[in-house]
Amino acid sequence: MCVGTTVDVPNLRNASLSVLWLHGVCNENPLSPIIRRLGLTLYRTSGDDSILYDHDLESYALFDTNGHQVPQSMVVEVGVAFKKILEETDKVRNEQSNDISVKEAILIVLDRHPELRQEGLAYEVLQWYICRMEAWFAADADMISLKAWDQEKVLSGGHGLMVQGYDPVIKVLSRDIDIRLNHRVKKIVNGYKKVVVTVEDGRNFIADAAIVTVPLGILKANLIEFEPKLPEWKLSAISDLGVGNENKIALRFDHVFWPNVEFLGVVATTSYSCGYFLNLHKATGHPVLVYMAAGALSYDLEKLSDEAAANFVMLQLMRMFPDATEPVRLYDKMVLDMTEYVFGLTNLVSLIVDCLAVHSKWHIFYQLLMQLEKAKQPRIDASFLTLFSNGASQVQYLVSRWGTDPNILGCYSYDAVGNSDDIYDRLRAPVGNLFFGGEAVSVDHQGSVHGAYSAGTMAAESCQRHLMQGLGSLERIPLAACREEIVETTIPLQISRL
Repeated sequence: MCVGTTVDVPNLRNASLSVLWLHGVCNENPLSPIIRRLGLTLYRTSGDDSILYDHDLESYALFDTNGHQVPQSMVVEVGVAFKKILEETDKVRNEQSNDISVKEAILIVLDRHPELRQEGLAYEVLQWYICRMEAWFAADADMISLKAWDQEKVLSGGHGLMVQGYDPVIKVLSRDIDIRLNHRVKKIVNGYKKVVVTVEDGRNFIADAAIVTVPLGILKANLIEFEPKLPEWKLSAISDLGVGNENKIALRFDHVFWPNVEFLGVVATTSYSCGYFLNLHKATGHPVLVYMAAGALSYDLEKLSDEAAANFVMLQLMRMFPDATEPVRLYDKMVLDMTEYVFGLTNLVSLIVDCLAVHSKWHIFYQLLMQLEKAKQPRIDASFLTLFSNGASQVQYLVSRWGTDPNILGCYSYDAVGNSDDIYDRLRAPVGNLFFGGEAVSVDHQGSVHGAYSAGTMAAESCQRHLMQGLGSLERIPLAACREEIVETTIPLQISRL
């Protein structure tokens, strides 16, 4: 099970760039015995069991692109309309002989029901709701299956933020297990009663069977050679299931300048242009905001350098809080001063600011100034340029790149348009001595840590039965992840809300 890494909040080392939530804070969650035994604390972000929202809408602040806060009454009203729109898509689904995307279904509903259409600022709020829906699936609405989008079985108990991250869970599950890090698998030979796994440096590992839990993105990219090749029914399942992308950009400030709400959002004319921040200060006490981007925007951010991506996020904050931090004030002043200094024309200020807003890169303007210097334009003070180029360094940041990480190539799976009903059965089914686990093969809880965990234990149990049958033994081998000292506990789940 690949759940990513976490870091300690004071140094941004505890602001997880991968998994943050436990979806389904209840005893039925397969991870709850471990979490209870370890005494880990959770911060409740929602009591709603909906598959769309991991935050209650009572604790938020939305802003338009001009920095004006959206009235809460409007957010609630548009939320009611959005719920009705989604209810109407169920009728569209029943009318379709072939699967279509959620986006196409929404457009059909709005065409049929003009009273559900939104205009002006309300339309931008509607786009923000769609943005949040896309974040759940880590994919754009035009990629999400209408047939399957709401078929996931969500556990009760709402959603909780893992304050200490999942690192303690990983440590206890990995105790006394021989784990080889930095061994990238390149080839798997599925032979008669033996499996040979070849890693990048050419070494081979031989076993009676193997459980494949690499991320779906790795399988889709064919980065592991299987010999013999996987059967067509397995390959088509790997190809057809969608793999999404959601990245996080964590920012640590010297002080808190934002409202005491759980998340901040930016509404816009398209879901792509909307965005939101998770306020970790509310759960951890540290001045950290985590910007979350999914789908196409997430992939586009990965095309930028870490610095440029962080500056893009700073631009979103600037729109909400123009005088929020020293770097923001310094940035505004420097754009004005340098434009006037170089050009001597105040009417070019808006042009430069617009350029920065489009490209979201501090260094665009810096490079422009350097080109003017080479072209023998008015002399630019070198120390002034150095100050500008380092203007954003006062904010610490971490940037995830799940879509291009060579060990991941995506964050988690989703039902793409046209998925077959048996796709999870085919993904999960063993091939000879190979068994398959991970969140992507979890039919009920794909895209979640507990889904990955339960699918992994299921694959381990299937592998165990396979080996026992081959040995002719009925003796059960205890699974490390199901040790009695971990599971047997009466400590309740510790979850609260500030």
